[in-house]
Amino acid sequence: MDAKINAILNILAAAVLGLSIWWAEDHLDGYMIQILNLIAVNIILALSLNLIYGFTGLFSLGHAGFMAIGAYVCSILILAPEQKEMLFILEPAYDWVQSAQAPFFVAVVAGGLIAALFGVLVGIPLLRLGDDYLGMATLGFAEIVRILAINLPRLTNGALGFKGIPDHANLWWNFGWCLFTLFVTIRLIGSNSGNVFKAIRDDETAAKAMGIDVFRQKLLSFSIGAFFAGVGGALLGSLVATIDPKMFTFVLTFNVLMIVVTGGLGSITGSVLAGIVITILLEWLRFVENPVYFGDWELPGIPGMRMVVFSLALIFIILFRREGFMGKREFSWDWALRRFFKKAGRHGI
Repeated sequence: MDAKINAILNILAAAVLGLSIWWAEDHLDGYMIQILNLIAVNIILALSLNLIYGFTGLFSLGHAGFMAIGAYVCSILILAPEQKEMLFILEPAYDWVQSAQAPFFVAVVAGGLIAALFGVLVGIPLLRLGDDYLGMATLGFAEIVRILAINLPRLTNGALGFKGIPDHANLWWNFGWCLFTLFVTIRLIGSNSGNVFKAIRDDETAAKAMGIDVFRQKLLSFSIGAFFAGVGGALLGSLVATIDPKMFTFVLTFNVLMIVVTGGLGSITGSVLAGIVITILLEWLRFVENPVYFGDWELPGIPGMRMVVFSLALIFIILFRREGFMGKREFSWDWALRRFFKKAGRHGI
């Protein structure tokens, strides 16, 4: 397809999304809008992890750590000094923390950049490890970030975290960042760097033999993924208006990993579709945690049961459809138009 036509269709799709957001703000209730916001944030996080794991083959379990960094940095910058003075009751905040202030966009970017910086610092020693060891090491990094958040009360307010974070992360911000993440990921994967990432994933030894600086390319992928994980964490913190160390456990990384695996490792389209489906199901399946009544007999609800359901679903996906929803296939306007004209021809349109 001609590049101009492709660009026009992309602009039209973005316009439709904008109109949908405008309609949703006026017609949907707060709960539905919250789910839409979570869909956008989860797509950002899934795309960032898919870049690291699906396209470059780096088995990383440290996403919760990068999200925590982004969330704390953004929160510190958008909380008013008066709010910080009331929040820091265990110990007073550092002077630079107390006075730090920035607009929401700058705060989100700062959260992403600081997360990317930690991605570089952590990646330099850890990316020399093999797959299984890398997974364990990055999981350890995420736990270190969480423990530090508990034990640095003058920076993070310790175990109390932050409450009353300004809720700037509305549909426009979240889907705007989602589109930006999608655009950057598509352009990156379609570039020479993307081909290098996939070559490293498929056969690292062969990539080295071709003269590719494998370590440098791994570090590039890891740091970009960390940046968007930090952005996702920043948006999530503003969206829920409260953060604390208990929020950034391995379960958070597992949720993102589940979206990536379900959609298909190495599929951008899969991450988007699975981000939508899994987010909706995570909310819908809350009923399995509620009590069930059979006449006078009550089966008490079991907290966390929905994660058991999803864990079993993930096991079945790995066993029977390892490639996920999409495998490595991608949506394209060429494919969509071919399907449309094929169906139209069948119906004599």
